[in-house]
Amino acid sequence: MFSRTISPFASSRSDAPMDSAYSPVPELNLLSELEKSLGGEFISDGFEMLEFGEPQHDSWSDAPEFVEAFLPFAAATGSGSFYALWRVDDRADLAALPIAAFGDEGGIHLTARDLRDLFRQLASDRPLSVDWGDAYFAEYEGYHRERDGAPEAHAAYVAWLKQHFGLDPVSDPNDLIKAARDEFGARFETWLKPFI
Repeated sequence: MFSRTISPFASSRSDAPMDSAYSPVPELNLLSELEKSLGGEFISDGFEMLEFGEPQHDSWSDAPEFVEAFLPFAAATGSGSFYALWRVDDRADLAALPIAAFGDEGGIHLTARDLRDLFRQLASDRPLSVDWGDAYFAEYEGYHRERDGAPEAHAAYVAWLKQHFGLDPVSDPNDLIKAARDEFGARFETWLKPFI
């Protein structure tokens, strides 16, 4: 179990001073810059950056060990679900931590092994559904792409992903959810039981 208190801003990879960077995660800083340059358009269905590390999950459990183990960073849906880095261990590279999604109607589920997997999922531009039983990317319903500016913002994101990380969209983002659960799922469920 994770029991050490670690500052959410403890990272050896920060490229910018804390007072000018969005976060201690260079990959998220780049994404924040892209999002700002797009003038409020979503890069992917329902995804929007939140204040890094600001507790969104303390209503689930106020146990310090639980609250400190998650670093929220983005809305996952338009209805209040959000993404957080899960401090599975003491690794310094925060971008290598698994990603959990907290559902606005319940449920906490692993959705990606790390930020790069999440970035590839976002490139599919499919809506994330999170409930008590599961989290999955649903088939696309069309409203997001039809809004003025949305297709261009998403295309800019896909180009950004290729330019900065050499990554392409994944054909099925649910394959990466499965990979996260295969690697970390049993450990996550065991860790979560005392709190939920």
